[in-house]
Amino acid sequence: MIKEKGLSYTQAREELIDLLLHASTPLSYDNIKNSLSMDKATFYRNTALFEAAEIISSFESNDKKRYYFIEQNLHPHFICTNCNSIECLKEDIIYALNGYKIESITIKGLCPRCQKNE
Repeated sequence: MIKEKGLSYTQAREELIDLLLHASTPLSYDNIKNSLSMDKATFYRNTALFEAAEIISSFESNDKKRYYFIEQNLHPHFICTNCNSIECLKEDIIYALNGYKIESITIKGLCPRCQKNE
C-alpha cells in the first residue's frame, strides 16, 4: 500500500499499516504506542501522510483522541457517548448521498451496556 501510493517505504510505516490492518476496531496512538518503534511525533506525521494519501481514515472520539483505521469496505463506527467505547457496525445501511463521496460514517449514542445500566 505504501509503495502503491508513491510514498517512501520504512519498517516503521509498515508496522503502523500492519497494526491498523489487523485491528478489529479503530485505534488511537495510546492503543498502539507500545507496539510501535516510532515516537509520538513520527506517528502523527505518518498518520497525516497516510490520510493525505487516502490509505487510512480517522475520526475524533468523545475522549478527544483521534482514532485511525483502514477502510477496506465502508461501514459505520459507533461511539458511546457515556463510556466512549468504539465499535465497528456490520449492519446493512445505505451509504449514498447523491453527488457526494462518503469516506467515513460515525454514529454516536448509548451502547447496549450503558443503556442497560441507566
